[in-house]
Amino acid sequence: MKYDLTFLGHYTKDTIVSPAGTRVIDGGACIYGAHVAVRMDLNTAVVTRLAREDFRVLEELKALGVDVFTRDTPVSTCLRLEYPSANLDERMIYVSSSAGAFTPEEVKGLNSRTIVIGGSIRGEIPPEVMETLAGSGSRIALDVQGFVRVARQGKLLYEQWPEIESVLQHVNILKTDAVEAEMLTGVKDLRKAAWILSDYGPEEIVLTHRNGLLVYAGNRYFEYSFFPKKIVGRSGRGDTCIASYAARRINFTPPEAAVWAATITSLKLEAEGPFNRDIHQVEALIQEKYLRT
Repeated sequence: MKYDLTFLGHYTKDTIVSPAGTRVIDGGACIYGAHVAVRMDLNTAVVTRLAREDFRVLEELKALGVDVFTRDTPVSTCLRLEYPSANLDERMIYVSSSAGAFTPEEVKGLNSRTIVIGGSIRGEIPPEVMETLAGSGSRIALDVQGFVRVARQGKLLYEQWPEIESVLQHVNILKTDAVEAEMLTGVKDLRKAAWILSDYGPEEIVLTHRNGLLVYAGNRYFEYSFFPKKIVGRSGRGDTCIASYAARRINFTPPEAAVWAATITSLKLEAEGPFNRDIHQVEALIQEKYLRT
C-alpha cells in the first residue's frame, strides 16, 4: 500500500511535571503525528520501537485505522519532561531508558508520499537509516530535536549537530523550535534563523515558538499565532505542528498548511495527549481566528 504519511520514531512513556502537577502519558512524535493525520482522513502508517508491555498504544492506533510496523524492544523510551513556567520553550528533559536505534531493514521498502522523522534522542535515527529514507522517493520532513538532543548522565542536553549538512541535504521540510534554531544558527531572530537553516537544503522551514509558528518557503515568510483557550497539553506541541503541516502540505500550499498547523496545534494545547478533536472544530477555528478581515 502507498501511504500519504508515514511517521518514524519511538513511542515514549512521558512523565510530565508542571505547575499543574505530575502525570504519566503516552507520547512520541509518531503517536502525536498519527492521531493528526488519520483525523485528516489520510492513509497513515507508523514505524516505531517499544516494549511489548506498551503495545496497547499500538492497538489504539490500529483502531483508528493506522497501519503499524513495530520492533519489540526490551524497554520503551521513557522521558521525564519538566516545565517550570508558562513559557512553552522552557523545559528540562531526562531519559531513563531507550528503545534503541532503528535499522535500515526497518524502513526499507516504505512507500509513502511523505515520511515524517520524529526522533527523541540523537542516535535513534542513524546515518544509514537516513540514507535509506533519502532513496525512497518520498518527501522527507524532519524534526531536528532527535538530532540535537543528546543524553548526558540521564539528562537531555542540546549539542551542535556535526552531520547537519549531510542530513539536511536530503530533507524537504525541516521542523525546529526557537531554542533549537538559535543553538544551530547562533542568532535569536527567527526569520534570519529560518533563512540560515534553509541554506542547508530544506525547501521549507517550520519554526515553532511560544506564541505560534513561522514558516519560510519559496523565499517568503508566513506567520500565525496559536489561540488555545487554555494551555494544558504542552508536551507534543511541536510533534503535532509538523504532523499537521506535513499532512496539509500534501495537497495544499505552504501558507494553507501553516494555517492548519497553527489551528490544530492550538486545539491540541488545550488537552493532554494526542490531538483528538473533530476536523469541523479545526475549520471553525480557522474561520474565527485566521480568516477574519
